Amino acid sequence: MDTTKPIDRRSLLRGGAAVGAAMTFGPWDASADVAQPAAGTIKVGVIGCGSVSRPYLSHLARCPLVELVSVCDILPDRARQAADRHKIPHHYPHIDPMLAGASFDLFVNLTDMQEHERLNELALEAGRHVWSEKPIANSLDAGQRLLELARKKGVRLWGAPTVVQSPQFAFMAKTLGEGKLGRLAAAHASYGHLGPNWASFFYTEGGGSLPDLGVYSLTTLTGLLGPAQSVVAMTSVVTPTRQITGRGEITVTAEDNAMILLDHGNGVLSHVQSGFNYFTPHEHSSTQQDHHTISLTGTGGSMSLAGYDWAPHAVDLATREHHRFQRHADARSDYVWENGASLVAECLATGREPLFTPEHALHVVEIMTAANESQKTGQRIPIRSTFPWPVL
Repeated sequence: MDTTKPIDRRSLLRGGAAVGAAMTFGPWDASADVAQPAAGTIKVGVIGCGSVSRPYLSHLARCPLVELVSVCDILPDRARQAADRHKIPHHYPHIDPMLAGASFDLFVNLTDMQEHERLNELALEAGRHVWSEKPIANSLDAGQRLLELARKKGVRLWGAPTVVQSPQFAFMAKTLGEGKLGRLAAAHASYGHLGPNWASFFYTEGGGSLPDLGVYSLTTLTGLLGPAQSVVAMTSVVTPTRQITGRGEITVTAEDNAMILLDHGNGVLSHVQSGFNYFTPHEHSSTQQDHHTISLTGTGGSMSLAGYDWAPHAVDLATREHHRFQRHADARSDYVWENGASLVAECLATGREPLFTPEHALHVVEIMTAANESQKTGQRIPIRSTFPWPVL
């Protein structure tokens, strides 16, 4: 093989980044029979009325294809307040009366991450389309069962994050596809802050910095470089106890510090670090920082993302032809991290497919569970799943 020849993303795929891992599950067949909501707008029910719901509900309320029908929260006052704020006609204290109550098409799950899998299954069983905040499930096998259930019920299932929808991701993918970085070698991503203090689920089994923070970088890098073939990782607990508002001191039982190495095939390696012990001048503000959180390098150039991938600002690119970094994809756009439910509502209403897929979300779930297994065993863990790639 001529190792000096630039390799594009499709060549990477043909070279074994995903083909070698036989499809554990196939991509969604958009032509398959799917339960169709009523013509016009998509009726939406949202479960989980905490902090994440505020930008979500605001975005959904502005979407012309969405009718917000109901909200649900185990704290009834919180559901009522959300309903009042957005003039939503129905609110419920539990998923059962929500699913049995006012009819809706799309179930939007914004609850604690450990609850996503269970609640997603209940909604699918009830014949609802599902949009889930990350992670979509707690394991690859469980996620595959959810996807099969969705097919059986004739509904759709998607999960956050939506980072592949940003114009910055599109620019980076196009640049790689054109071979401007030459023979791709390595990538690095980092995302962390000092950790939330408003809920304990971040620090208990099923939580951690990976499903809360690292999931973004893992989605971006696999989206750019192709599915991972294997994982080696180390995780740790740096801060053994945390002070949680309204709860007091808790013991941390999930990792709050993670380092993951991914093998994407054809010699391409990437590294993702995430944690709840990272001091940054602006915490995790999306508007007041411009540092490079994702970087890729090859024999012909380097490319870095300015800002976080869930709220990117621009892409800086340097090549053999232009040694100094030049800024690209820095125009204002309507991309926001909370756009997923609105995009899938658009898909249901118009048939226009988003770039993110449930297979990609489940691939990232498998990487995160493999990272924890690697820490426990000290072994390199093979990855079984894949997803439709290239993304663009």
